[in-house]
Amino acid sequence: MGLIEFFKEQVKLEEQIVKSVNESLRELPNPIVKAVLGGIALDSAKHAQIYKAAIELTSFPPALSEEEFNRLKTVVKKHIEDEDKAIDRLKNAIRKTKSEKIKFLLKSIALDEKKHHELLNKIMSIVVKGETITEEDWWEFLWRNVPFHGAPGG
Repeated sequence: MGLIEFFKEQVKLEEQIVKSVNESLRELPNPIVKAVLGGIALDSAKHAQIYKAAIELTSFPPALSEEEFNRLKTVVKKHIEDEDKAIDRLKNAIRKTKSEKIKFLLKSIALDEKKHHELLNKIMSIVVKGETITEEDWWEFLWRNVPFHGAPGG
């Protein structure tokens, strides 16, 4: 099996996970379990999108106009700032929360936000390099930051 075929099979698998989890959610009464499983479904949808991006990168090398490049830098920079705010607010909320159940949920979200922040910073470092982006940079970016299934926040 070639790399593109592998990516396509992974897209199917991730989309099946999303469908299966979403079907299960209808019958579950516990809001925490529903929220965590719903998050896993969202992560699987995200994974499918990352595999689709990998297919595109494998098939067509990225080429950006200067306008696209500048727009991309602006968008990524704004999202880094937004993630910074979310992380700060979560740290404060975790310190103030007495319920262990709520702390668990907030810590799971904080872990996701930290991953997002690291991911966005890595994207920014690649974007800032502009036209010097190599195929190796993209592969390292794609695979180093793919979270694991079932891990808290991933």
